[in-house]
Amino acid sequence: MKYQVVITDDAQRDLEEIIEYIEATDSISAANHVLDQLEKQILGLSLYPERGNYPKELVATGMREYREKHFKPYRIIYRIVANRVYVYLVADGRRDMLAQLSRRLLR
Repeated sequence: MKYQVVITDDAQRDLEEIIEYIEATDSISAANHVLDQLEKQILGLSLYPERGNYPKELVATGMREYREKHFKPYRIIYRIVANRVYVYLVADGRRDMLAQLSRRLLR
């Protein structure tokens, strides 16, 4: 079964901010590499979204409706609903993920 991948506006902004930051602190080619890899992970969700792990921060609260994929250090947080995959958050995993997840998913 092939899933439709939907990137939320928040997740799209996350991607844009990550790329802008890398361009400003490293290089355009590094930013393009990260963007390519993140997009590859996101588009790959159309085939096997169930392969993603449950985010440990959410499992600790008893939530198992969200999953994640990685392109280290970045984490892609998503949810499978019927034949769609909704990407809610793309974040640097070295930051306070519990706070980010709480703001974005538990509001």
